[in-house]
Parts: sequence; C-alpha cells; structure tokens
Amino acid sequence: MDTQRLIAFVVFSFSLLMLWEAWQDYNKPEQPATVAAQQAAPSQAALPTPGQALQATAAVAAAPTGGVAKGARAQVKTDVLTAVIDTNGGDIRELVLTQYRQDEDKTQPFKLFEERQGRNYFAQSGLVGKDLPNHKTVFELVPGDYQLKPGQDVVKLSLRAQSGGVELVKTYSFHRGSYVVEVEQTVRNVGQAPVEGFPYYQILRHGQAPEGESAFMVTFTGPAVYTEAGKFQKVDFGKIAEGKAEYAKEAQDGWIGMVQHHFVSAWLTQSATDTARREFYTRALGNDEYAAGMILPALQLAPGESRSVSTRLYAGPQEQDKLKELAPGLDLVVDYGWLHVLAYPLFMLLSWLHKLVANWGVAIILLTVLIKMAFYPLSAASYKSMAQMRKLAPRLQSLKEKFGDDRQKLHEAMMKIYKEEKINPLGGCLPILVQIPVFIALYWVLLGAVELRQAPFALWITDLSAKDPYYVLPVVMAVTMFIQQKLSPTPPDPVQAKVMMFMPIVFSVFFFFFPAGLVLYWLVNNVLSILQQWRINTVIERGARK
Repeated sequence: MDTQRLIAFVVFSFSLLMLWEAWQDYNKPEQPATVAAQQAAPSQAALPTPGQALQATAAVAAAPTGGVAKGARAQVKTDVLTAVIDTNGGDIRELVLTQYRQDEDKTQPFKLFEERQGRNYFAQSGLVGKDLPNHKTVFELVPGDYQLKPGQDVVKLSLRAQSGGVELVKTYSFHRGSYVVEVEQTVRNVGQAPVEGFPYYQILRHGQAPEGESAFMVTFTGPAVYTEAGKFQKVDFGKIAEGKAEYAKEAQDGWIGMVQHHFVSAWLTQSATDTARREFYTRALGNDEYAAGMILPALQLAPGESRSVSTRLYAGPQEQDKLKELAPGLDLVVDYGWLHVLAYPLFMLLSWLHKLVANWGVAIILLTVLIKMAFYPLSAASYKSMAQMRKLAPRLQSLKEKFGDDRQKLHEAMMKIYKEEKINPLGGCLPILVQIPVFIALYWVLLGAVELRQAPFALWITDLSAKDPYYVLPVVMAVTMFIQQKLSPTPPDPVQAKVMMFMPIVFSVFFFFFPAGLVLYWLVNNVLSILQQWRINTVIERGARK
C-alpha cells in the first residue's frame, strides 16, 4: 500500500463518515406521539422544594408552543444586535446579529432567535411556583427609549407582571459591543402570606439544523451542559424525545445552552465565582420543539419583602477567546471532539498568523506551510520510499506478468527485491499515518472557526466558510491530485491503477461542497507535497543513472 492510496483511503473514509452522519440526521425518525404526550403532560406536584423543582417545571416548561401567543413588542438596538421582546412572557423572541450575514441570503443580517412557524427559537425566564409569573404571563412594558445612543454604554428595558401574590419586574440590560444580556428578576411579595418561587431560565428551540448547512458538512446542533464535575456534555434532541438524555442534572456551577454551527446561546451565572446550587433540565415539547434550562434556588419572601436575582444570557458567535473569559468551559462549544488537544493550539497559531497578515486566507496558507515544514523529515522519508518504489515499478510489473495469479510466489519474489534494494514497502505509509491526526484536527479548526465566516480571501473568494461560488479551487485541487498520482508509483494491478486515476474526480466532487477555507488548505498542502515529491524523485533518479 503506497502513500497516495493511504491518503485516498483516509480522505474517502472520512468523507463517507460525514455522509453517513448526514444521512442518519436526515432520516432521523419522527418523535413518537406517545413520547411527546408524555413529555408535555403537566405536573401535579405541589409547591416545590429544591429537590422537586424539576418536576414542578413540567407544567411551565413542557407545554407545546406551536400556537405561541403574541403580545405588544419592544425593539432594542445596540451596535451589534437588534432584539425583539414580547410582553407575552417577556421572552426574547427575535435576536438579529447585525455584524453577520445569513448563509443563504447574504444581503440580510443573521437571525439567531426568531419566531417562525416550525423554527421558533426564544430565550425565556420566570418563576416556578403556584400561579407565579412565568413565560406564559402577560407583562406590562415600561415605556422608554430602547436604542443605544452615541456615548451610551448600556440600554435597559423593564417589564412588570403581577400574579400569585407577587410582583415580578424583569429587566434586560444590553451593552455596547457585547452579546451578553444581563437579566435581573426582582420579586416583591404583595400578598398577605409567605411566598416561595424558583427563578428559572430556559431556551426554546426547534430541533432542526441551521438553514444553509450542507449535508456534506454536518455539525452538532442541540443542547449542551457544562459543570466542573461532568465537564462538557452534548445532549442529542433524539435522546431528549426518548427520555434517555444523560447529562449533569444538578450542580453548584455550570451553564446550559443551545449550540449550532458558528453560534451559541447559553444561560450563564452572574459571575464565574457564583456557586449557587442549580438544576438543569431538558424537555421535548412536541411539534419538534425542545427546551433546555436551569432552575436557581428558591426565593422565600415574607409579605412586603423584595428580592432580586441576576443571571446572564450569551447569544452570539463562537469566538473562543471571548467565550473563555465569560464562563469555564464555554469555549468548548467550538467542538473539536477527541482532537481538541491538537486543534486548539492550531487555532491559536492560526489566529496569531491572522494578526500578522490581517487576512484569514493568507493565514491558512502560512499555517499549512508551517505544518508542512514541521513534518518535512517524515514527509521526506515517505516520498523517498515512494520514489524508490516508483523506480522498481517496471521490475514489479514484470514479476506480475511472470507469476500471473500465483499470489504466493509473486509475494515472495517482491519481498526478495525489497530486501535486495533495502526498501521497506510500508515506508511511505507510516510517516503519513503520524500526520493524519494533525490534518484532521486542522480540518475541524477550519470548519468550526466563526472567524472565517464571511471572511474574504482574494478575488472571487469573499467568504472562506462558504463553498467556492465558481468551483475554481476544487478544480485546481483535482488537477494537483492528478499530478501527485503521476509522481507516485503505479499499482501493478491495472484495475487498481484505473481506480486510482478516478480518485481525484471523486474527491473533487466532495470538495465542491466544502468551505473555500478547507479547500484552500488542501490545495496548498497538495502543491507543497508535489514540490517535495518531485525534488526527491529527481534526486533518486539522478542517483540511479550514476
């Protein structure tokens, strides 16, 4: 097995894996009606204690929202986002990230939260307790100007509701240049009896992948939970529907959110040192909608008493350096899987190169060159072995003709030649195997980096996270693969040789749908490999003529 075939096998296997994941996601069975009904059934629990809070949220958090009620609305504008808040529940029903464009229509700003039939995505909050205000309560909007003005750093919006003997004032604070929204709930007991209520915060989302995501580039979409004990845990929508989701249910730290390609929304605590006990939950709501949230310790109020609790909502891009500062483990939503230990340093190096050249495409090229230089000794050994095998190709072909279908004698004769020429037939494969984890880690870095979203490179490449609109890079990459084939030893088996000749065409079809940044990396890597292989072939062939 020579190096070219090994690379082809790895890339082809990796592509098949992505296609298989995409097929499974596309053909995921519908949620059974019995499961949906069970998940949506209201709880009959009495006034909850902290250990019963999860049961008590069923009546509030698990009711289907297909016909979600609408009320009066307020629009908040900052320099980086526009939010729409509905008085029915005080939800954030729409969140537009004005610095980003949609995948399908790049003339329109990107919507993270939206209210649309079959694709609802909201941030909700309230109190768990008998008749207490929750995300189904109609709030009164406090009038005010909700546009961030020049020289102003924060804009606030307040809503008020009264129910169950308490008055709840919900205040949203939006900051300049930030995707963090501070949410304060101030509760006042206006009745004659003590009141107990649990503040809760949840994210409601449909169960579909983001629009515009290619079937060839499947990434995780769904809830995620982080605690210091359980670390980062992804929760599959299908497991939630089946009632089999496994994650940390209770902790004195951590956060819960919804993850999709390039973006995340998550309920965080007020500070990294906040150790208030919290309970995490996920619900299947029916109509392909899910809720993921957390419940904080109970507020116990005597008549006339008032208490406030604050938390933070992050809803924005997966910028790792900023996420890491907000909460422990939040940067892990940029999911590199088991290769995180390799991928994260590669991303940091790529970011450093970008600071030097101010162009992500050029940074990708420089990073590819640096990786190629780091592996130069291994690659040289591999290409040297390939060149030696290429020199032996005529002799091996003659053996094939001599022994025909006698595989045992053919193998013995080939081993004898390898021993005489001091060639290891696996010498071209083993060095490549060492490099494969790095190549795959870089693949995930380029796939997951939101920094490449709508980042221009040159000429017609205006978005490194999208496919090449004119397919120039994939075609050129296919040409480089043909050149590599010509520089590699021809397989003795004619059928195998024909298959190898068609491999560049097969792979180029896959790369037609890959982001331009990924194709650029593979193209540069191929060009450098061709130069290195050509040089080594030339040196060995000159030595053979002496």
